[in-house]
Amino acid sequence: MDDSGSTVPRRQLGRYLREIREEAHVTVSAAAKELEWSTPRIWRYETGQVSMHPNDVEAMCRVYGASRETIETMRALARETKAHGWWHSYGEAVEDWFKLYVGLEAAATKIRKYEADLVPGLLQTVEYMTEVITTDNPQLNEAERQAKADVRLRRQRLLARAVPRAPYLDVVLSEAVLRRPLRAPGAMVRQLDALVVNSRRHNIGIRVLPLGVGLYRWASAGTFTMLDFPTDVREPEPTTIYMDGPCGAVYLDKPYEIQTYEDAWRSLGERALDADESRELITEIAKEMTHGT
Repeated sequence: MDDSGSTVPRRQLGRYLREIREEAHVTVSAAAKELEWSTPRIWRYETGQVSMHPNDVEAMCRVYGASRETIETMRALARETKAHGWWHSYGEAVEDWFKLYVGLEAAATKIRKYEADLVPGLLQTVEYMTEVITTDNPQLNEAERQAKADVRLRRQRLLARAVPRAPYLDVVLSEAVLRRPLRAPGAMVRQLDALVVNSRRHNIGIRVLPLGVGLYRWASAGTFTMLDFPTDVREPEPTTIYMDGPCGAVYLDKPYEIQTYEDAWRSLGERALDADESRELITEIAKEMTHGT
């Protein structure tokens, strides 16, 4: 098993290849026969256990009748599976490469997220996300901004999914996130109200890290997301740590990396308010903002 770097690209590549095969109504045994491979080989590829050569990926895609565009995308991802680390600079391909994270997010059973500056995208109101998008991308026209907002809104449907069961979203927010106002009068109050409502949903937990509690362990890590995957499978996937910024994203899944962020998450949990206390604080901040406008 190749463990030279992050397994994230090859695991997601395996998911894509399995989806392409199933959509083509090709069984594993039929694919193996056509490719003159063993069925375990295809299974190892689809479960992300080993890296893949781009030519093997193309051969599989051709058997499944995939488009040229899909083949090229899969070949590119296959090249990433051999990288010693995995940092992808988005550049002009931001929409294509963000699909990697969205795919992982959709496959997770639990999403743990610490936010130091912004309300997480999965919990943003339309007003909030619109201001974030406009502030970050002032050069975009209205249609382009709307397209970005639509992507975020589609991601939010994940939390209401029935089959497979929606993941549990466990969020710790710095108090600073709650106190940073928006330009539109009342918009932040409505975002805070939405957080209170969402915090009562069965699969969403929201806790606040007060400004007065001091440092937590590995505070230098900043904002991060931890994705946990199903454990009742033959080869459980490791927890994956995800961080992004304006120029790219990093994925971590080595044991010592996971342990470091588990320590950070535990430290955050020890210092954060519980769910009821957090709702009370969010509600109080909303009242303060209402009276101040």
